[in-house]
Amino acid sequence: MEHIKSRFFDSVDKNSPLPEYPRPQLVREEWMSLNGQWDYAITSKNSGTPLQYSGKITVPFAPECSLSGVERHVTKDELLWYRRGFTVPEAWSGKRIILHFGAVDWLCHVYINGKEAVSHRGGYNPFSVDISQYLEDGENEIVVRVYDPTDNGSQARGKQADKTHGFWYTATTGIWQTVWLEPVSDCYIKGIKVTPDIDIDAVNIKTDIYNIPGCTCETVITFDGEEVFKGETGADTTITVNGAKLWTPETPNLYGLTIRLLKNGEVADTVSSYFGMRKFSITKDADGTPRICLNNKPYFQRGLLDQGYWPDGGLTPPCDEAMIYDIEKMKDLGFNMLRKHIKVEPARWYWHCDRLGMLVWQDMPSGGGYVGPIYAGALPNLGIRSIPDNRNYARFKREDKTSREDYRRELFEMIDALYNTVSICVWVTFNESWGQFDARDIGWKTKEYDPSRLVDHASGWYDEGGPDFVSIHKYIMPVTAPKKDPSRPFVLSEYGGYSQNIRGHVWNEKKSFGYQMYRSGKTLTKAFVKLHEKQIIPLIKKGLCATVYTQVSDVEWEVNGLLTYDRQLDKIDADAVRAVNAKLTY
Repeated sequence: MEHIKSRFFDSVDKNSPLPEYPRPQLVREEWMSLNGQWDYAITSKNSGTPLQYSGKITVPFAPECSLSGVERHVTKDELLWYRRGFTVPEAWSGKRIILHFGAVDWLCHVYINGKEAVSHRGGYNPFSVDISQYLEDGENEIVVRVYDPTDNGSQARGKQADKTHGFWYTATTGIWQTVWLEPVSDCYIKGIKVTPDIDIDAVNIKTDIYNIPGCTCETVITFDGEEVFKGETGADTTITVNGAKLWTPETPNLYGLTIRLLKNGEVADTVSSYFGMRKFSITKDADGTPRICLNNKPYFQRGLLDQGYWPDGGLTPPCDEAMIYDIEKMKDLGFNMLRKHIKVEPARWYWHCDRLGMLVWQDMPSGGGYVGPIYAGALPNLGIRSIPDNRNYARFKREDKTSREDYRRELFEMIDALYNTVSICVWVTFNESWGQFDARDIGWKTKEYDPSRLVDHASGWYDEGGPDFVSIHKYIMPVTAPKKDPSRPFVLSEYGGYSQNIRGHVWNEKKSFGYQMYRSGKTLTKAFVKLHEKQIIPLIKKGLCATVYTQVSDVEWEVNGLLTYDRQLDKIDADAVRAVNAKLTY
């Protein structure tokens, strides 16, 4: 049975899906969502603007998924086109109009009233453009042209594939996150960068201002509705936060932040945001074993692999409630961390992790070519994980120089976009050698770019000695501690994958994939408990600092989730999971 629905399918308003303000870290009161019904067409790769469109597509759902209303894959030889009209509200007269895209996969060109306003390369990061100069009185037209070769190209694409099987999933082409408009003044706040420092009870705020001459900032910080600070500040300022309330998964304390931009004494722009006072670091315990710390104290991270796929939305969550459901469900089971696996979520997902209290390891989506079962599976599972020659880009299929340059650019664009996320504690730069290149150098450059977080430079297989972990993946074979590293903590960044195929709740009942299959929830639960009691929990004394069990939910052919793909059923007894997690601690 293919194309099952999630429990949220029927609640989606196709005329106004995902209607919430999409960027919680930089909020303005005035805005307009462009989600909903657009015209679409699929044409040959070399064709011009279509004379006729094929029908309607529900943005921001990709054409491959059922919530889009299309359910058709766009091939490497085709283009995907979008079109819709919009009218700028009269109240915005005299303002500059910014057009925002949460994400478009992969290469897109945006036209306003027939003129190209912007092009963008990269399928996972947000981008914006000032479209004021292209606007006309009355109704305006926006056209978006998209090209996406999926796994026929070397671009970052995660687990998307033309032909799904095993752990390769349905492709996402085109617009897959919210599209919206915002009015701003000639002088406005383009962005903010917030860095807490709990060691000195202070927070640094950098404000990126467009057209800065004559502008000053007024900053207000609140906690639990009470004003903590108010005053005139510069574009780069450090503010003392006396008696800071620290953020942890158990106590997800958040401070409110409002910045007013003043030009000649008049308010030109106002944005609201938030931040949390927390610190991620590594220290050695009394036995000299390196441990991951939260707020200067050793803190064991109990995590899950979270791929963020939905049976009806693909990469796009059906609704805000769907994002909240997964996070709250895993928190209720006793987990305190999610590894967002080779995907970037809509900004609201990170906001929910921040406010609900869930640590996040953020992967960079994989690109290049898949290295095959020998390098990606057989050799490392046999313990053969020799450090690769960084000059041999062909070994891990990164021969294309442009794809390597794109990777570096998109990695730091992702860090910029997610920098203010309170819950992100680790950047994962490479996963299981897929497209891995210069991993040690990139790991250290990531660490230098964002010293406030930890880095897993080569998750799983080919450790190049970079920051910050000895990172092991182990499926099927017994889990044992690696050779102790005097400065790097040991993390089990993927393991488990125990599976069960439940009729009526799977993507395809004839073909399912899992590392170890169990026939009932009872036997699956028993195996899950035994794995942790016999192999995982004893490793904590030997240096284990974090675990990432596979995984939150089933995904298409994979049936190794704690939840079914439709999010209707728990597959492992909830009390048993909670009991295991209670023992995964220092």
